[in-house]
Parts: sequence; structure tokens; C-alpha cells
Amino acid sequence: VQLAESGGGLVQPGGSLRLSCAASGFTFSSYAMRWYRQTPGKERELVAVITRGGGTTNYADSVKDRFTISRDNVKNTVYLQMNNLKPEDTAVYYCNVLRDSKDYWGQGTRVTVSS
Repeated sequence: VQLAESGGGLVQPGGSLRLSCAASGFTFSSYAMRWYRQTPGKERELVAVITRGGGTTNYADSVKDRFTISRDNVKNTVYLQMNNLKPEDTAVYYCNVLRDSKDYWGQGTRVTVSS
């Protein structure tokens, strides 16, 4: 299993970013996918989840109505569209898959929201 995040960067408050996570090594369309984020000294926080077919999504209250998770089961990629970014969204963002009772993580992509 390999997960590779991309798309992070520096953005001003109110701006937008789109994160991508390219997956390989497993049958992508058979698994729900998740985005987490982590800041120094804090536990990793679940941000968004999407079911294997993409029909159901769930979000942390802190990002609801601002972030959108989606997936492309042909490209084996999951996305996180982040709008109206706030300084408190600054974190390293990770995609995740739970497969055979084991969590797999990418290397993360850093998002910094600052003026």
C-alpha cells in the first residue's frame, strides 16, 4: 500500500487549496478513504471520510461547509478541496486507508494558512 499526498502550501486566510492523495498497491475502489491532520503537540485529527463508492461523506465540525472530500476510482485518487481557509487549519494533512485492520498513511503534505 502506498499513499502519496500533494497540493499543500502557503495560503492566505480565506484562500483555497486542493489536496490530492494518489493510492496504489490495493484495490482503491473497495475501501473508504480518510483525510487527517496534525499539528505539533496534538493528536492526529480526523477531518473527512468518504465511502468506497463516494456516495457518503462525513466531516469534522470544524471543517464542515468549508471542505469537500471526493474521489476518482479510475485515477485511484482522493481529494480534499479546502475553501475559506483559516489559520487554525494550518497542519500537516495525511490521507489514510484502513485495510485488513491496519492503518496506512502517506508522508503528509503541509498546509500553512497565514497572511
